[in-house]
Amino acid sequence: MLDALAGRGLEATPQIWDEPETDWDRFDLVVVRATWDYTERRAEFLDWARRVPRLANPYGVIEWNSDKTYLRDLCAAGIPTVPTQWCEPGSPVVLPATEIVVKPSVGAGARGAGRYGPEDREAAAAHVERLGAAGFTVMVQPYLAAIESAGERGLVYLGGRFSHSIHKPTLLANRGAYVEGTLTWELVSATTPTAAERALAEDVLAATPAGRENLLYARVDLVPGGDGTPLLIELEVTEPCLYLGRGPGSPEAFADAVEGWLARH
Repeated sequence: MLDALAGRGLEATPQIWDEPETDWDRFDLVVVRATWDYTERRAEFLDWARRVPRLANPYGVIEWNSDKTYLRDLCAAGIPTVPTQWCEPGSPVVLPATEIVVKPSVGAGARGAGRYGPEDREAAAAHVERLGAAGFTVMVQPYLAAIESAGERGLVYLGGRFSHSIHKPTLLANRGAYVEGTLTWELVSATTPTAAERALAEDVLAATPAGRENLLYARVDLVPGGDGTPLLIELEVTEPCLYLGRGPGSPEAFADAVEGWLARH
């Protein structure tokens, strides 16, 4: 990214988001990238984002997207999403007698997630209880077996335009709680999305409350449903890995998007 930006006369420097001495007002634009510790300090992260004068993606987008309860909004807007049972902290939960995935509504990279079979009800219930005790809204979803062969697709958009797409294998290949480091860079590959995946990704961006024009970057993550049709599993517009190394010309497309954003704002 830095080289591509420099090629357009844009000076960019990495900064740590919670560094107290940084004067964020001196930058023409602050672009959120790998702030992957925000899930453990979301309130603090949002307080920082609220105070940054020129931020992309903007604060309102990040506040909405940094808790996966945003999926309820997209589902209500008609977007086909992975069916989800939402469990508020302290509320009773009845787990379905099928293979399920349990995860917190605030998380990244499958942290805090787990996969359980019908015979694992006790472990699954304990997982839900632990997340609730930590103050998380808990998501209970069916485990979609088709993901084992098809994997997950991530469609990357820069400046509102489709850039490239990646394929990731399932992070929950084994039952039980997710083990950090299961997915490595080498397992992510470039892929070409189907017409149905492209269409759904476009619908997702159109349904985003902030408006597509207010997204400097986005990654739309899709998985196959039981009948093979794509379902939205996540819309990543807070701090997604954009896998620029998997999309030829994508660093330049990112620089173009930044340049266009600065011209408009």
